[in-house]
Amino acid sequence: MEDRYETLALDRPADQVLRIALNRPQAANAFNTQMMRDLLAAFAALGADPQACRAVVLTGSGDRAFCAGADLKERNTMDDRQWMAQHLIIEQMIRAVIACPMPVIAAVNGAAYAGGCELALGCDFIYAAKGARFALTEVTLGIMPGAGGTQTLARAVGERRAKEIVLTGRPFTAEEGFAWGAVNRLCEPGTVVDEALATAAAIAGNAPVSVRQAKKAIHAGLQMSLADGMDFEVEAYNRTVPTADRREGIGAFNEKRKPSFKGE
Repeated sequence: MEDRYETLALDRPADQVLRIALNRPQAANAFNTQMMRDLLAAFAALGADPQACRAVVLTGSGDRAFCAGADLKERNTMDDRQWMAQHLIIEQMIRAVIACPMPVIAAVNGAAYAGGCELALGCDFIYAAKGARFALTEVTLGIMPGAGGTQTLARAVGERRAKEIVLTGRPFTAEEGFAWGAVNRLCEPGTVVDEALATAAAIAGNAPVSVRQAKKAIHAGLQMSLADGMDFEVEAYNRTVPTADRREGIGAFNEKRKPSFKGE
């Protein structure tokens, strides 16, 4: 994949760990059309190349915002056709984030509003700085969440809580998100990215095929009955049996050494 995008800053702070930072701090990292295109391109590239890395941390540049949602100054100039054409990009982008084969951790360093909240919820889990705020404010603007928010939030916090959040448009704190199950870990200000990177590095040290198959089984299984999900899990498990990493993992355990996984 490319390492250069107009609105994103990419780096590799640890072996097999990719950090993607939304890089429009002057606009609270709000999505303009270019950022939507850049995110779609980056995550489509990851989806096409499982060897590109083993874990991803997604965050915002600066210390004020993760992402303020869509850039409403840009949208103010759009007619209905242009609006819907732009929205198609963000629809494809969030699907690419959710479908990313390697785990994606959102490191929410500040405000995550509207589409920014939906982007965080589209990741596999969220670490948030204490004091960060989340909101799905779309109904206050005459629209509604359209990048998965009504689906991912309800799966994280339950139907009744999600209805209250979405239908009022009221913000909620990182602390509330943690209590409700939307946020996995609360971090001291200034530490959220480092903590997310440490977890990403731990994931990256595990067998890549195993991690990808386990992620797939959890996500797909939640859309099925328990019996069907267990059948899906066995199919995902069987994919790990003939791998060199399975043999390496068992061999390393018996030889009392750290395994060296190759993703094969």
